[in-house]
Amino acid sequence: MAGRDGRAAHYMIGGGIASLAAAAFLIRDAGVPGASIRIFDDQPQPGGALDASGGVAEGYLTRGGRMFERNFVNTFDLFDDIPSADDPDISVSRDILSFNEEVRAASRCRLIAAGEKADMAHLGLGAGDIVALNRLLIVPERRLAGRTIGSWFDRDFFESNFWIMWSTMFSFQPWHALAEMRRYMRRFIHLLPGLTRIAGVLRTRYNQYDSLVSPLVAWLEERGVAFEREARVTGLSIRGDAEGRRVDRIDLADGRRLALGEQDRVYVTLGSMVDGATYGSNDRAPSLEPAPTPSWDLWRSSLAARHDGFGRPEAFCADTRRTAWTSFTVTLRETGFRDFVEELTGNATGTGGLVTIRDSGWLMSFVFFRQPHFRAQPPDTTVFWGYGLRGDRNGDYVPKPMWEATGDEILAELAGQLRLGADRMGWFDGARVLPCRMPFITSQFMPRRSGDRPATCPPGAKNFALMGQFVEQPLDTVFTVEYSVRSARAAVHALTGRSPPLPVVRTDRDPAVLFRAARVLLTDGAASTAPASADATGRADTAR
Repeated sequence: MAGRDGRAAHYMIGGGIASLAAAAFLIRDAGVPGASIRIFDDQPQPGGALDASGGVAEGYLTRGGRMFERNFVNTFDLFDDIPSADDPDISVSRDILSFNEEVRAASRCRLIAAGEKADMAHLGLGAGDIVALNRLLIVPERRLAGRTIGSWFDRDFFESNFWIMWSTMFSFQPWHALAEMRRYMRRFIHLLPGLTRIAGVLRTRYNQYDSLVSPLVAWLEERGVAFEREARVTGLSIRGDAEGRRVDRIDLADGRRLALGEQDRVYVTLGSMVDGATYGSNDRAPSLEPAPTPSWDLWRSSLAARHDGFGRPEAFCADTRRTAWTSFTVTLRETGFRDFVEELTGNATGTGGLVTIRDSGWLMSFVFFRQPHFRAQPPDTTVFWGYGLRGDRNGDYVPKPMWEATGDEILAELAGQLRLGADRMGWFDGARVLPCRMPFITSQFMPRRSGDRPATCPPGAKNFALMGQFVEQPLDTVFTVEYSVRSARAAVHALTGRSPPLPVVRTDRDPAVLFRAARVLLTDGAASTAPASADATGRADTAR
C-alpha cells in the first residue's frame, strides 16, 4: 500500500515518543514526505508516557515525567529543529536550556524524616558498600545476567541515604536488574557529585507533554503526517524466515486489514510502561485490575509467540507486583501548603526537586514544579506531583497499601508525614487529587538475560524495525526519553541508511569525572555539596 503521494508508506505502530521521533527523523534526515507517514495510536492523545490532561475543575493529571540531562544528545538533536510552544523563533532545545538558565534549580531538601529536613551530608555508605559499588562499575555486563540489585549488596546498603536518594530518583527496587543499575552508574556517574542536590538534571518549562510532545506533533502535522488516534493494531502478518522476513499486512481492531507493498516500511514500538494504567479520584482508588494492554498484547501474542527474534516480553511484564507504583497529581487553589513547603525545604517553588520522605511506609516522594506546570493553567492554581515507590506496603497514617488508597487518603498520609495539624488541613480545601496506578511502570528494569530485549532488526527483517524501551540499545539506560529517541533513530537508520544515532556520551571514561565520583564515595558525601565542574559532560565514544 503506497503513501498518499504514491511513494512508499512508512507505518508507525504506537504513538509514543519513539514513533514521533522516528517520523521526524524520516522527514528531516531521510527525505521522506510527511504525507507518506502514518501513525497508529491506541490512545486518544499521542505521546505515550509523556502525557498531560485535565483542568482546574476536574484536576490536572500527569502520570510522571522522565529525567532529562545535557548528555541526551539524540533528544536535543531532534528538538533542535522543532519550534517551541511559546516562541516559534526558538527551538524546543533552546527553550529547555534557556529555562534552566532562568531557573537555577538546586535542592536544599532532598530528604525528610520525622517531618523535618533529614541529613543529606552523609551518604551512609559503609566500606563494604563502596567496594561493591566500585566492583559493579568494572564487572562485565554479561556476568550480571538475571541478577538482582539485592543479590549484590548487603542489607544495610538499602537503608543508606545513597540508596534512598538513588532509588527514588530513578525508581529502582532491590529486585530490579543489577545490569541496569550498572548502566545507570556508568551513564550518569558525572551526576554523582550533585546527587543530594539533584544537580545536573534539566527541567522543561512545562510538563513534558506541553513542552516536548505538543510542539513535535504540531510540526509533524504541518508536514502532512497522518495520526490515527484510538486505532489499535492487533496483529502483523510476517512472511518468510530468518533469511528474509517481511510484514505484508497490518491488522486493526476495527476490522481493517492493510496490505503492504514491497517498498513500505513498518516501525513497531514494543511494550509500554503506561499500558494498563487505571485512575482514581479524591474518593476512589485506582482499580487493581489493569486496563487494556494493547502494546503488550501485540508484542506477546502476535510477535514473540509466533516469530523468533522478538525477545521475551514475559521477562518484563509477568509480575505486576514488582513493576507497579502509584503516582498522584494534586491541583490546589490555596497557597498555604505551597508556602509551607517553600519554608520547610528552603526552595522557592520550582527551584528544588524531588523530596523523599525516607521514613514513610510508602516511601513517598513529591515535587513542586515551576508554575504554571500546564501551559493553560490559570495563575491562581498550583500543581504538584508525587509517587510512592513502595505502594505495596501500608502507610503510617493510612493503614492500607498506597495502591488501594483514594486521593484524599494519599493527601492525608502526606499531611501526616509532614506533621500537619488539623488547623492546617484547610490548605487542601477544594484540592483535586488524581491517583494513577501503572502496573508496568518499571517493567523495563526487571532482571533480564541476553535475548530478552530484541535487536532493532530481528534476524531476516527486511521492511520492519523495532523501537522503544524494550529494544536493546547498548550502553544506554531505559526509563529515559533519550532511550526511546535513540531507538527510533536506530530504526530509521536500519531501514533507510540515513540518520545514524549519535553515540552515548561516555563520561565513565573521563578521568576527572571518575576522580570526582570516587571522592564523593570515599568521603561519605562530604564532597557532594561541591558544585559540579563544567567539564563533567564528558566525551562521546562509540566503543562498546
